[in-house]
Amino acid sequence: MSKRVLILTGDGAEVLEVYYPLYRVKEEGYEAVVASPKKKVLHTVCHDFVEGWDTYTEKPAHLLAADVSFADVEPADYDALIIPGGRAPEFIRNDPELPRILKHFLDADKPVGAICHGAQVFLALGDRSYFEGRTLTAYNACKLEVESLGATYASETLHVDGRLVSGHAWPDLPGFMREFLNLLRQTSNKELSSSTK
Repeated sequence: MSKRVLILTGDGAEVLEVYYPLYRVKEEGYEAVVASPKKKVLHTVCHDFVEGWDTYTEKPAHLLAADVSFADVEPADYDALIIPGGRAPEFIRNDPELPRILKHFLDADKPVGAICHGAQVFLALGDRSYFEGRTLTAYNACKLEVESLGATYASETLHVDGRLVSGHAWPDLPGFMREFLNLLRQTSNKELSSSTK
């Protein structure tokens, strides 16, 4: 059976951080399912850097159809989780269904990838025990949020801590997806070897 990867996002997701993982997961032969607070067509955005600006700019980008609402997600049906960045994390973390979904993946020690502002969603857990003693990275503007989780903020743009892969921003997507897919393949290989015993 094909592995299933859940992608949690919403309006304002960074277009590269949602489409790149979506297509890479599909390219590997896995099923990718996009979930958002409501099943709807999402508006993604393009963040870019402009000389002279202290922060990034934002422009509308491609539309993306969500496959399922958070309320209809059964997390046990998925093998791994990806959380793109952009502005989506700052508001999807307020959805009452989000902690239930996040807890499943963290408690089951399934691969979880969070890039850029994606780490903001972990604040919805309201439980520092998930991240105390762990290290993750995120966009530098999210350093205080990572530290408020109880985690150590890694200054490098890509970090792997157990089954948690985190990346700084969209330029880091090649390494981010390489490490995430390596974890997913390891899960597949372990299940295959135990089923042949």
